[in-house]
Amino acid sequence: MSVDTACSSSLVSLHLAVRALRSGECSLALVGGVTVMANPSSFVEFAKQGGLSSDGRCRSYAEQADGVGWSEGVGVVVVERLSDAVANGHEVLAVVRGSAVNSDGASNGLTAPNGPSQQRVIRAALADAGVAPSEVEVVEGHGTGTLLGDSIEAEALLATYGQGRDEPLLLGSVKSNLGHTQAAAGVAGVIKMILAFQHGTAPRSLYAGAPSSRVDWSAGSVELLAAERDWHETDHPRRAGVSSFGISGTNAHVILEQAPTPGPAPEAAPTVTPAVVPWPVSARSAAALRDQTAALLSDVDGRSAVDVGWSLVCSRSLFEHRSVLLGGVEVARGVAGGGGVCFVFSGQGSQWLGMGRGLAG
Repeated sequence: MSVDTACSSSLVSLHLAVRALRSGECSLALVGGVTVMANPSSFVEFAKQGGLSSDGRCRSYAEQADGVGWSEGVGVVVVERLSDAVANGHEVLAVVRGSAVNSDGASNGLTAPNGPSQQRVIRAALADAGVAPSEVEVVEGHGTGTLLGDSIEAEALLATYGQGRDEPLLLGSVKSNLGHTQAAAGVAGVIKMILAFQHGTAPRSLYAGAPSSRVDWSAGSVELLAAERDWHETDHPRRAGVSSFGISGTNAHVILEQAPTPGPAPEAAPTVTPAVVPWPVSARSAAALRDQTAALLSDVDGRSAVDVGWSLVCSRSLFEHRSVLLGGVEVARGVAGGGGVCFVFSGQGSQWLGMGRGLAG
Protein backbone atom coordinates (compact mmCIF):
# COMPACT_ATOMS: atom_id res chain seq x y z
CA MET A 1 0.00 0.00 0.00
CA SER A 2 1.47 3.37 -1.01
CA VAL A 3 0.88 6.09 1.58
CA ASP A 4 1.65 9.77 1.12
CA THR A 5 0.69 12.04 3.98
CA ALA A 6 3.85 14.11 3.56
CA CYS A 7 6.00 14.18 6.71
CA SER A 8 3.79 11.71 8.62
CA SER A 9 3.78 9.05 5.87
CA SER A 10 5.82 6.32 7.56
CA LEU A 11 4.12 6.67 10.96
CA VAL A 12 0.68 6.61 9.32
CA SER A 13 1.84 3.49 7.48
CA LEU A 14 2.77 1.88 10.80
CA HIS A 15 -0.68 2.72 12.17
CA LEU A 16 -2.36 1.15 9.12
CA ALA A 17 -0.17 -1.96 9.34
CA VAL A 18 -1.03 -2.44 13.02
CA ARG A 19 -4.73 -2.18 12.20
CA ALA A 20 -4.34 -4.68 9.34
CA LEU A 21 -2.55 -7.14 11.62
CA ARG A 22 -5.15 -6.78 14.37
CA SER A 23 -8.02 -7.40 11.94
CA GLY A 24 -6.35 -10.38 10.29
CA GLU A 25 -5.88 -8.72 6.89
CA CYS A 26 -2.24 -9.86 6.93
CA SER A 27 0.11 -11.84 9.15
CA LEU A 28 3.29 -9.84 8.50
CA ALA A 29 3.95 -6.30 7.30
CA LEU A 30 6.97 -4.34 6.11
CA VAL A 31 6.57 -0.68 7.06
CA GLY A 32 8.87 2.03 5.86
CA GLY A 33 9.40 5.45 4.46
CA VAL A 34 11.84 6.95 1.99
CA THR A 35 12.70 10.45 0.83
CA VAL A 36 15.01 11.29 -2.06
CA MET A 37 15.38 15.02 -2.78
CA ALA A 38 15.89 14.96 -6.53
CA ASN A 39 15.33 18.70 -7.00
CA PRO A 40 15.74 21.86 -4.88
CA SER A 41 12.04 22.82 -4.71
CA SER A 42 11.65 22.19 -0.96
CA PHE A 43 14.69 24.33 -0.21
CA VAL A 44 13.49 27.11 -2.47
CA GLU A 45 9.93 27.24 -1.15
CA PHE A 46 10.87 27.08 2.54
CA ALA A 47 13.57 29.69 2.00
CA LYS A 48 10.91 32.01 0.56
CA GLN A 49 8.75 31.45 3.65
CA GLY A 50 11.64 31.99 6.04
CA GLY A 51 11.25 28.46 7.41
CA LEU A 52 14.65 27.07 6.39
CA SER A 53 17.46 26.66 8.93
CA SER A 54 20.35 29.00 8.25
CA ASP A 55 22.92 26.19 8.57
CA GLY A 56 20.82 23.09 7.87
CA ARG A 57 20.55 22.03 11.51
CA CYS A 58 17.25 21.30 13.27
CA ARG A 59 17.40 22.83 16.76
CA SER A 60 14.25 21.13 18.01
CA TYR A 61 12.33 23.08 20.70
CA ALA A 62 15.38 25.27 21.36
CA GLU A 63 15.65 29.02 21.82
CA GLN A 64 18.15 29.20 18.95
CA ALA A 65 15.90 27.34 16.50
CA ASP A 66 15.56 29.17 13.19
CA GLY A 67 13.95 26.64 10.84
CA VAL A 68 14.00 23.17 9.38
CA GLY A 69 17.00 21.37 7.88
CA TRP A 70 16.01 18.94 5.13
CA SER A 71 17.64 15.56 4.57
CA GLU A 72 17.12 12.30 2.75
CA GLY A 73 16.58 8.93 4.34
CA VAL A 74 15.02 5.49 4.30
CA GLY A 75 13.94 3.19 7.10
CA VAL A 76 11.99 -0.08 7.29
CA VAL A 77 10.63 -2.14 10.19
CA VAL A 78 9.01 -5.59 10.21
CA VAL A 79 5.71 -5.75 12.10
CA GLU A 80 4.02 -8.93 13.28
CA ARG A 81 1.44 -9.88 15.88
CA LEU A 82 3.29 -10.48 19.14
CA SER A 83 1.85 -13.97 19.57
CA ASP A 84 2.90 -14.92 16.04
CA ALA A 85 6.40 -13.48 16.50
CA VAL A 86 6.89 -15.53 19.67
CA ALA A 87 5.47 -18.68 18.08
CA ASN A 88 7.69 -18.22 15.01
CA GLY A 89 10.80 -17.69 17.11
CA HIS A 90 11.37 -14.15 15.81
CA GLU A 91 13.29 -11.66 17.91
CA VAL A 92 10.95 -8.95 19.25
CA LEU A 93 12.61 -5.51 19.39
CA ALA A 94 9.62 -3.55 20.70
CA VAL A 95 5.83 -3.63 20.92
CA VAL A 96 3.44 -1.17 19.29
CA ARG A 97 1.16 -0.70 22.28
CA GLY A 98 -1.22 1.75 20.57
CA SER A 99 -1.57 4.25 17.75
CA ALA A 100 -3.89 6.88 16.34
CA VAL A 101 -4.26 9.11 13.29
CA ASN A 102 -6.40 12.18 12.71
CA SER A 103 -6.76 15.21 10.46
CA ASP A 104 -5.17 18.50 11.37
CA GLY A 105 -8.44 20.27 10.59
CA ALA A 106 -8.73 24.01 10.36
CA SER A 107 -5.63 26.14 10.91
CA ASN A 108 -4.42 29.55 9.80
CA GLY A 109 -2.24 28.28 6.96
CA LEU A 110 -0.50 25.40 5.22
CA THR A 111 2.50 25.40 7.54
CA ALA A 112 0.60 26.17 10.75
CA PRO A 113 -0.26 23.07 12.84
CA ASN A 114 -3.43 22.74 14.89
CA GLY A 115 -2.66 22.26 18.58
CA PRO A 116 -6.03 20.83 19.68
CA SER A 117 -5.85 18.24 16.89
CA GLN A 118 -2.42 17.17 18.12
CA GLN A 119 -3.79 16.82 21.63
CA ARG A 120 -6.66 14.67 20.34
CA VAL A 121 -4.41 12.29 18.40
CA ILE A 122 -2.15 11.84 21.45
CA ARG A 123 -5.10 11.09 23.73
CA ALA A 124 -6.54 8.67 21.17
CA ALA A 125 -3.22 6.79 20.94
CA LEU A 126 -2.99 6.58 24.74
CA ALA A 127 -6.55 5.26 24.89
CA ASP A 128 -5.77 2.69 22.21
CA ALA A 129 -2.71 1.62 24.20
CA GLY A 130 -4.62 1.50 27.48
CA VAL A 131 -1.98 3.45 29.37
CA ALA A 132 -2.00 6.72 31.30
CA PRO A 133 0.11 9.68 30.13
CA SER A 134 2.27 9.35 33.26
CA GLU A 135 3.19 5.79 32.21
CA VAL A 136 5.06 7.11 29.17
CA GLU A 137 8.53 8.40 30.05
CA VAL A 138 9.86 9.76 26.74
CA VAL A 139 8.36 11.34 23.64
CA GLU A 140 10.19 11.39 20.33
CA GLY A 141 8.61 14.55 18.99
CA HIS A 142 8.10 15.84 15.48
CA GLY A 143 10.39 18.76 16.40
CA THR A 144 11.37 20.16 13.02
CA GLY A 145 13.01 23.30 14.45
CA THR A 146 10.48 25.76 13.07
CA LEU A 147 9.45 28.53 15.46
CA LEU A 148 5.69 28.12 15.10
CA GLY A 149 5.49 24.34 14.67
CA ASP A 150 7.70 23.45 17.63
CA SER A 151 5.86 25.85 19.92
CA ILE A 152 2.43 24.44 19.06
CA GLU A 153 3.66 20.87 19.44
CA ALA A 154 5.33 21.53 22.80
CA GLU A 155 2.14 23.12 24.12
CA ALA A 156 0.13 20.07 23.02
CA LEU A 157 2.59 17.79 24.83
CA LEU A 158 2.42 19.91 27.98
CA ALA A 159 -1.39 19.69 27.91
CA THR A 160 -1.48 15.92 27.43
CA TYR A 161 1.65 14.25 28.81
CA GLY A 162 2.71 17.06 31.12
CA GLN A 163 -0.12 16.84 33.64
CA GLY A 164 -0.41 14.74 36.80
CA ARG A 165 3.00 13.09 36.75
CA ASP A 166 5.74 12.69 39.35
CA GLU A 167 8.65 12.66 36.90
CA PRO A 168 8.84 15.04 33.92
CA LEU A 169 8.27 13.75 30.41
CA LEU A 170 11.56 13.75 28.51
CA LEU A 171 11.28 15.29 25.04
CA GLY A 172 13.67 14.98 22.11
CA SER A 173 13.82 14.67 18.33
CA VAL A 174 16.06 12.62 16.04
CA LYS A 175 15.85 15.47 13.52
CA SER A 176 18.54 17.22 15.54
CA ASN A 177 20.86 14.34 14.60
CA LEU A 178 20.06 13.74 10.96
CA GLY A 179 17.72 16.47 9.78
CA HIS A 180 14.12 16.17 8.66
CA THR A 181 13.84 13.09 6.45
CA GLN A 182 10.20 13.93 5.69
CA ALA A 183 8.40 10.72 4.60
CA ALA A 184 11.00 8.67 6.52
CA ALA A 185 10.89 10.85 9.65
CA GLY A 186 8.36 8.75 11.57
CA VAL A 187 10.14 5.43 11.10
CA ALA A 188 13.43 7.13 12.01
CA GLY A 189 11.89 8.13 15.34
CA VAL A 190 10.59 4.60 15.89
CA ILE A 191 14.02 3.09 15.24
CA LYS A 192 15.62 5.63 17.59
CA MET A 193 13.25 4.69 20.43
CA ILE A 194 13.80 0.96 19.88
CA LEU A 195 17.54 1.52 20.29
CA ALA A 196 16.87 3.68 23.36
CA PHE A 197 14.91 0.81 24.93
CA GLN A 198 17.75 -1.60 24.26
CA HIS A 199 20.47 0.68 25.66
CA GLY A 200 18.44 1.96 28.63
CA THR A 201 19.22 5.52 27.59
CA ALA A 202 17.15 8.53 26.59
CA PRO A 203 19.38 10.18 23.94
CA ARG A 204 19.95 13.91 24.02
CA SER A 205 18.77 16.27 21.33
CA LEU A 206 21.68 18.07 19.73
CA TYR A 207 21.91 21.87 19.70
CA ALA A 208 19.14 22.02 22.32
CA GLY A 209 20.70 24.64 24.56
CA ALA A 210 18.05 26.72 26.29
CA PRO A 211 14.44 25.63 25.73
CA SER A 212 12.36 27.93 23.54
CA SER A 213 11.03 30.99 25.35
CA ARG A 214 7.99 30.87 23.04
CA VAL A 215 6.71 27.93 25.11
CA ASP A 216 5.34 28.22 28.64
CA TRP A 217 7.22 25.23 30.04
CA SER A 218 5.70 25.89 33.48
CA ALA A 219 2.30 24.76 32.13
CA GLY A 220 3.22 21.12 32.68
CA SER A 221 6.01 18.70 33.53
CA VAL A 222 7.95 18.33 30.26
CA GLU A 223 11.74 18.58 30.04
CA LEU A 224 13.86 18.99 26.94
CA LEU A 225 16.54 16.31 26.55
CA ALA A 226 19.51 18.67 26.42
CA ALA A 227 21.68 15.88 27.89
CA GLU A 228 21.62 12.11 27.74
CA ARG A 229 19.66 10.41 30.55
CA ASP A 230 19.73 6.94 32.00
CA TRP A 231 16.39 5.27 31.42
CA HIS A 232 15.95 3.37 34.64
CA GLU A 233 13.80 0.28 35.03
CA THR A 234 10.44 0.89 36.75
CA ASP A 235 7.46 -1.23 37.70
CA HIS A 236 6.37 -1.28 34.05
CA PRO A 237 8.17 -1.67 30.71
CA ARG A 238 9.83 1.40 29.20
CA ARG A 239 7.37 3.30 27.03
CA ALA A 240 7.74 6.08 24.51
CA GLY A 241 5.46 8.14 22.33
CA VAL A 242 6.43 8.98 18.76
CA SER A 243 4.80 11.89 16.90
CA SER A 244 4.74 12.69 13.21
CA PHE A 245 2.71 15.46 11.63
CA GLY A 246 2.05 15.96 7.93
CA ILE A 247 2.32 19.50 6.62
CA SER A 248 -1.04 20.93 7.75
CA GLY A 249 -2.70 17.57 7.17
CA THR A 250 -2.45 14.18 8.83
CA ASN A 251 -1.28 13.70 12.43
CA ALA A 252 -0.02 10.38 13.79
CA HIS A 253 1.06 9.27 17.25
CA VAL A 254 2.32 5.84 18.29
CA ILE A 255 2.93 4.37 21.76
CA LEU A 256 5.92 2.02 21.79
CA GLU A 257 6.73 -0.38 24.62
CA GLN A 258 9.89 -2.22 25.56
CA ALA A 259 9.96 -5.81 24.28
CA PRO A 260 8.85 -8.39 26.85
CA THR A 261 11.49 -10.61 28.40
CA PRO A 262 11.62 -13.77 26.27
CA GLY A 263 10.58 -16.96 27.97
CA PRO A 264 12.47 -20.24 27.74
CA ALA A 265 12.76 -21.52 24.19
CA PRO A 266 10.37 -24.40 23.50
CA GLU A 267 11.93 -27.77 22.97
CA ALA A 268 12.43 -28.47 19.31
CA ALA A 269 10.27 -31.23 17.87
CA PRO A 270 12.25 -34.32 16.96
CA THR A 271 13.31 -34.33 13.33
CA VAL A 272 12.21 -37.30 11.28
CA THR A 273 14.05 -37.74 8.00
CA PRO A 274 12.31 -39.96 5.44
CA ALA A 275 14.37 -42.84 4.07
CA VAL A 276 13.66 -41.78 0.48
CA VAL A 277 12.72 -38.30 -0.74
CA PRO A 278 11.35 -37.78 -4.27
CA TRP A 279 12.89 -34.97 -6.29
CA PRO A 280 10.53 -33.76 -9.04
CA VAL A 281 12.21 -31.99 -11.98
CA SER A 282 10.46 -30.24 -14.86
CA ALA A 283 11.40 -28.32 -18.00
CA ARG A 284 9.90 -27.03 -21.25
CA SER A 285 11.57 -29.67 -23.47
CA ALA A 286 13.15 -33.11 -23.22
CA ALA A 287 16.62 -31.65 -23.78
CA ALA A 288 16.11 -29.00 -21.11
CA LEU A 289 14.87 -31.69 -18.73
CA ARG A 290 18.08 -33.67 -19.22
CA ASP A 291 20.13 -30.51 -18.60
CA GLN A 292 18.13 -29.65 -15.48
CA THR A 293 18.58 -33.15 -14.08
CA ALA A 294 22.30 -33.14 -14.78
CA ALA A 295 22.72 -29.69 -13.16
CA LEU A 296 20.78 -30.83 -10.10
CA LEU A 297 22.81 -34.00 -9.60
CA SER A 298 26.09 -32.11 -9.99
CA ASP A 299 25.34 -29.77 -7.07
CA VAL A 300 23.72 -31.77 -4.27
CA ASP A 301 26.72 -32.97 -2.28
CA GLY A 302 26.27 -32.12 1.38
CA ARG A 303 22.72 -30.80 0.91
CA SER A 304 19.67 -32.03 2.80
CA ALA A 305 17.55 -34.31 0.62
CA VAL A 306 14.41 -32.92 2.26
CA ASP A 307 15.46 -29.30 1.63
CA VAL A 308 16.24 -30.03 -2.01
CA GLY A 309 12.90 -31.78 -2.50
CA TRP A 310 11.00 -28.94 -0.83
CA SER A 311 12.73 -26.33 -2.98
CA LEU A 312 12.02 -28.26 -6.18
CA VAL A 313 8.32 -28.42 -5.33
CA CYS A 314 7.78 -24.97 -3.82
CA SER A 315 10.25 -22.63 -5.53
CA ARG A 316 10.32 -23.85 -9.14
CA SER A 317 7.83 -23.39 -11.97
CA LEU A 318 6.06 -26.56 -13.12
CA PHE A 319 6.55 -27.34 -16.83
CA GLU A 320 5.18 -30.14 -19.01
CA HIS A 321 8.32 -32.32 -19.38
CA ARG A 322 8.83 -34.01 -16.02
CA SER A 323 10.89 -36.62 -14.23
CA VAL A 324 11.24 -37.90 -10.69
CA LEU A 325 14.51 -38.84 -8.98
CA LEU A 326 14.80 -41.15 -5.98
CA GLY A 327 18.17 -41.33 -4.33
CA GLY A 328 19.79 -39.67 -7.31
CA VAL A 329 18.30 -42.19 -9.76
CA GLU A 330 15.62 -41.31 -12.29
CA VAL A 331 12.57 -43.53 -11.72
CA ALA A 332 9.98 -41.82 -13.91
CA ARG A 333 9.91 -39.55 -16.97
CA GLY A 334 7.11 -38.29 -19.18
CA VAL A 335 5.10 -35.43 -20.59
CA ALA A 336 2.13 -34.06 -18.69
CA GLY A 337 -1.21 -34.46 -20.42
CA GLY A 338 -4.18 -32.19 -20.43
CA GLY A 339 -5.16 -33.18 -16.93
CA GLY A 340 -8.39 -34.63 -15.64
CA VAL A 341 -10.23 -35.83 -12.58
CA CYS A 342 -8.78 -38.51 -10.35
CA PHE A 343 -11.12 -40.52 -8.11
CA VAL A 344 -9.61 -41.89 -4.90
CA PHE A 345 -11.51 -44.53 -2.90
CA SER A 346 -10.43 -44.54 0.69
CA GLY A 347 -11.05 -48.21 1.48
CA GLN A 348 -13.61 -47.96 4.26
CA GLY A 349 -15.21 -51.30 3.41
CA SER A 350 -17.84 -50.23 0.85
CA GLN A 351 -15.69 -50.52 -2.30
CA TRP A 352 -15.78 -53.37 -4.82
CA LEU A 353 -13.55 -54.54 -7.59
CA GLY A 354 -13.82 -52.41 -10.72
CA MET A 355 -16.12 -49.79 -9.16
CA GLY A 356 -14.23 -46.89 -10.75
CA ARG A 357 -13.88 -48.44 -14.22
CA GLY A 358 -16.95 -46.77 -15.62
CA LEU A 359 -15.95 -43.39 -14.25
CA ALA A 360 -12.47 -43.71 -15.72
CA GLY A 361 -13.94 -44.41 -19.15
